[in-house]
Amino acid sequence: MRIRNATNADLSAVESLLSASDLPLDGVRNNFSSFIVAEDEGKIAGAIGLEEFGSTALLRSAVVSAEHRGNGIGRRLMEQLLDHAEDAGIEELYLLTTTAEKYFPRFGFTPTTRAAVPDALKASAEFQGACPDTAVVMTRRFGTARRVLG
Repeated sequence: MRIRNATNADLSAVESLLSASDLPLDGVRNNFSSFIVAEDEGKIAGAIGLEEFGSTALLRSAVVSAEHRGNGIGRRLMEQLLDHAEDAGIEELYLLTTTAEKYFPRFGFTPTTRAAVPDALKASAEFQGACPDTAVVMTRRFGTARRVLG
């Protein structure tokens, strides 16, 4: 398994993976230069992206193919993305999830409200309808110790 920066050649495979997992495609093309992929034997097994808004960012499109789940790929993608975000000077990272609110706390994310989200992020495709209003909003500030549990 190889974790690497996504290339334009990976876009259709990542979009297919997102569609297969019922995750939104809105905004993926516009932010694909900040995606990371997991590649297994020449095939994309997972992906994760970052949509930057100055010192804040939106974690988006975290996905692992059904046949690769449970093998630590999601954890490796998250760790790589968090390292990248911190290196890029991101102070606070947000995400929306409808299914994984129990997964992200191990990486230091805590629930928050939509009202607490900076206006720039609220203008993103994810907040403008790609994710339902029922999605859980979570945030993580940098400068705090990263927690990674089993």
